Amino acid sequence: MLRYVGRKFFAGLVTVWFIATATFVAMHAVPGDPLLHDRAISPAIRANLERQYGLNQPVFRQYLIYLGNMLRGDFGISYTQKNRRVNDIIREHFPISATLGVVALLLAVAGGVLWGSLTARFHNRLPDLIIMFLVILGISVPSFVFAALGQLALIHINQAFGVTVFPVAGWGTPQHVVVPALVLGMGTMAYLTRLLRASMLEIQGADYLRTARAKGLSERRIFVRHHLRNAILPVITVLGPAVATITTGGFVVELVFAIPGLGRYFVQAVQQLDYTVIMGTTVFYGAFLVAMVMMVDVLYAWVDPRMRLTG
Repeated sequence: MLRYVGRKFFAGLVTVWFIATATFVAMHAVPGDPLLHDRAISPAIRANLERQYGLNQPVFRQYLIYLGNMLRGDFGISYTQKNRRVNDIIREHFPISATLGVVALLLAVAGGVLWGSLTARFHNRLPDLIIMFLVILGISVPSFVFAALGQLALIHINQAFGVTVFPVAGWGTPQHVVVPALVLGMGTMAYLTRLLRASMLEIQGADYLRTARAKGLSERRIFVRHHLRNAILPVITVLGPAVATITTGGFVVELVFAIPGLGRYFVQAVQQLDYTVIMGTTVFYGAFLVAMVMMVDVLYAWVDPRMRLTG
């Protein structure tokens, strides 16, 4: 088990290094000047800014400095927000994104298990057909479309009740979390529903289920302890990538619902060509997602020892 964890850890380090390098190369390949917003500055001040951010150094020297600072956990100072460190931006705004992501993931898993179980139980009957139609919509429609529809629905709901049941935008109360989290988790919920349905249908004729029925166990106990428990293993496998999907999809949702999370700052940084914020948030998100995938892989290997040989 330790050898398996060590292999995964090394692969995770290589992945983070690749993300950091690819981000650095992409930032320097994109046309534009990161100090363009400071058009009025004199040549002397511009030279001082370039020296402060290391832009006067050769590109390879900038890359080595960037990797050295990253190893110390220092992502530098924002180009566009005066004297504000990227580490402070991440520390202040990532908890908001994490809260939104965790709630979205919980809703996606709960919905995926519920709808996946129902579709398998009512296979090729009306509930199955209705849910699978909604699943196709959930997978094929982008999150920003759901976000716009969600805001429109909130406006009508609030007008119908005459009070603000759920705020259309902003952050600060549990009511602010529900609809954005549901929108964010919609695609993952649809994917998990389809995955669990296929897994449950695949094992519904398994010998151990027939044996359990022959013993006289109730259908409810067979479903929970034998059928669902064995079918849910593939769902655990995709939880790591599901975290990635939800986190990256949160950028658009945060922007639409005016949520002050890290994803919103990332989008603003891209628009303003803020090198340090883009590279810092990308590497941070990349390392976070790699850690999540590793945790799921290790959990799965612990549950199913065969993965230690094939993984």
